[in-house]
Amino acid sequence: MERRLVVDSATTEKYLRIACMSIGCYDYILTLPAEWRFYRSQSSIFHLSIVTIVASNYGFFSTTFTQQACQKYYLVAPIFKAVQTMISQVILGVRTFNIARRDRRIGIAILLLYLFLISAEWFADLFHGTPAVFDVCSVSYNEISCKQRPFFTQGNCTSVNSAKVLSTWFYYLPVMLYDIVMVTVSTIHLLHYNPLSSRVERLIWVLIYDGIGYFLVLSASNVLNLILYHTTDIETQSAGASMGYAVTWIMSQRILINVQESNAQRLENVIIARPILTAQKKVMSGLRSQFESKSHSKGSKSSRSPIDAEFRPTSPRNPNDMELDIHARVERTVAVDHMDGSKRSTSWGPPVVK
Repeated sequence: MERRLVVDSATTEKYLRIACMSIGCYDYILTLPAEWRFYRSQSSIFHLSIVTIVASNYGFFSTTFTQQACQKYYLVAPIFKAVQTMISQVILGVRTFNIARRDRRIGIAILLLYLFLISAEWFADLFHGTPAVFDVCSVSYNEISCKQRPFFTQGNCTSVNSAKVLSTWFYYLPVMLYDIVMVTVSTIHLLHYNPLSSRVERLIWVLIYDGIGYFLVLSASNVLNLILYHTTDIETQSAGASMGYAVTWIMSQRILINVQESNAQRLENVIIARPILTAQKKVMSGLRSQFESKSHSKGSKSSRSPIDAEFRPTSPRNPNDMELDIHARVERTVAVDHMDGSKRSTSWGPPVVK
């Protein structure tokens, strides 16, 4: 009975690791078009997440590690895990800082909290970690397999927390604390914004749902790993590690893609202000006066342009109103056929617009 439980535990861990790798590959295929468009912005979290998953699962599925080789390899996966978490927290911190309108005090507080918590994460991740070589759960042995056997020649290699005081589970507490603080700060600032148009209001709710979704999914993964690492069964301690790697990768990638897609959106009509020469100012002044006189002569509400109707404030302005730090640029493509220099010197007529 005990032998069957041990084999089932190891088999479950294998299935979990394979499922997490499959989920990561599936998400990568879904986001491949966006990956090509925004490659530079998310290359760091993308490459590091792949290396972390590969390093962790290579140590688990390999059957050629000796105790001496595992002594050199067992810290590779925990180190990459901590670095991946750091990059994910940087992404969330920069997002919160921008939502808070780049307030200097909030930026300093985020930086201090980040430095303090990553120190705790590194300590908990590496402290009391020991290398463990397990056999391949072969049923050909008479004794119970999949038990740690220090004198076994070859097997897989993982980092376990087998000390009297379990400390690896503490790694996930500062991770969840940082996520809670960042999502809370960003959500509070977003709820205090007074949007001046329906488009900005929709953008605010997209950002709120993004942050809450990020927190809920990562918290579920972190709680699972916290429970597993809080047990003394070293065979199942790292069963949910791959899930944490995959979820951190997917959610961080989603945030970057959503931010980049929001920045890449272009309005159909844009107005660009450029400095003009002194001679051109006189011409433009005359043209502007003609257009203004025509617009004032109409003066009816129905004569307003669609742009004014779409982007005018939906509520009266108030001195306490807050606006998002978002710059919208509207462009109109106009081809102007200017006359040559000789004609321009004798006539200042309006240019021909195609």
